Amino acid sequence: MLPEICDALERAGITTPFAIQEMTLSVALLGTDLIGQARTGTGKTLAFGIPVMQRSVAPKDPAYADMPQGKPQALIVAPTRELALQVSNDLHLASKDLGLRVLTVYGGVGYDTQLDALKSGVDIVVGTPGRLIDLANRRALDLSHVHALVLDEADEMLDLGFLPDVERILRMTPETRQTMLFSATMPSAIVSLARIHMRHPMNIRAESSYENATVPATAQFIYQVHDLDKPEIIGRLLQAEDADKFIVFTRTKRQAQRVADDLAERGFSTSPLHGDMAQVAREKALTRFREDKLRVLVATDVAARGIDVAGVSHVINYSCPEDDKTYVHRIGRTGRAGATGTAITFVDWADLHRWKMINKTLDLPFDEPLETYSTSEHLFHDQGIAPGTRGRIVDAKPAEKREPREDRAPRERNANRNRSRTRTRSGETVTADEGGEQQAPSGEGASPSSNRNRNRRRRRSSGSKPAAAE
Repeated sequence: MLPEICDALERAGITTPFAIQEMTLSVALLGTDLIGQARTGTGKTLAFGIPVMQRSVAPKDPAYADMPQGKPQALIVAPTRELALQVSNDLHLASKDLGLRVLTVYGGVGYDTQLDALKSGVDIVVGTPGRLIDLANRRALDLSHVHALVLDEADEMLDLGFLPDVERILRMTPETRQTMLFSATMPSAIVSLARIHMRHPMNIRAESSYENATVPATAQFIYQVHDLDKPEIIGRLLQAEDADKFIVFTRTKRQAQRVADDLAERGFSTSPLHGDMAQVAREKALTRFREDKLRVLVATDVAARGIDVAGVSHVINYSCPEDDKTYVHRIGRTGRAGATGTAITFVDWADLHRWKMINKTLDLPFDEPLETYSTSEHLFHDQGIAPGTRGRIVDAKPAEKREPREDRAPRERNANRNRSRTRTRSGETVTADEGGEQQAPSGEGASPSSNRNRNRRRRRSSGSKPAAAE
């Protein structure tokens, strides 16, 4: 089966093995539990995907008759929908000649399609924790025959608060399963999880130390930038010599929407990606980004977890990352699969202390970010921006003037004015508004409604005593 997988990958143009794949394949194919630690974007998907497919039995195989019919043989848990779709696509590509049935399950979409696929039978399930538990509670997903369980980007799942769900899923699977845990960083919670749910795991690290967790092929630039000048700087970076597709990371969903709208107004094809968007809109934005119909994706950390898109030349941290792990995951969206990339981080004056902590933890040489503006010469020189480049490619739209509403009735305009004043003159009550227009005097010619309105108003006589009510 392994030659068939290699042939499918070769036809897809994937021929270069990465260090994590070379180091884990021989161990994983034996069924040994393992913890794989490698930089993001270094081929972890195939490092566990190939052993999972190799040890699964396809329906066309004669040995499938002895297997539980239609029950999942392997389970891969991912923290986000986007990462689950990416892993599933890679497995579909690699198992094209094997006949293995791969199903992706995640929230935000209807149950019907997923329930029908589970009923007809699947071999490998890739999903997010919440939807996996929902399907298991419906008794539609049976994990009692799983021989391999993979936790992809386990540190991200713990950051997102999925630890209770992950432990619940682990209890649904057989104790004799093979467990593979892959992560870019190794916090203490990962170590505790491994000790409880894994049997003598082998720890495989594809880099010499955690301090080298950033991708060497990614050029890093740290600028101290004023918040109001950031959109103008990004607009000029988009016109640099080697600029292709950009991912801009923001701290909040509202900020992502605002930055995306600002860049779109400057003439750049941009879309936001955050949790307030519907799942259909998020998938559409990612599809357009992959198909080069979008140049800029403005995303929050949670929404962009696990994004693997070819051709991302720049990653921009619009706001300083919260910690070193967030920084590593963000800049890992570029410089993937052997390509080069550029990571630019904007640091506000209030975030200098936070950045210095990240810089010290990762042992980076950017302890003092250079104060930078959209007109700074070193910015043009560092990023290959032509002199005179502006931060927009279309002229700004003039502010729309509000035209007066001509359709408003005179009585509606009078209603918005201040209350009319009433005075009496020569024993006769006269009302006058502030515009100076006099209304009909009280008397026989006045309408009953006007008399009632006048009775409600305050009256004054020409003397010191109020006039008697009529």
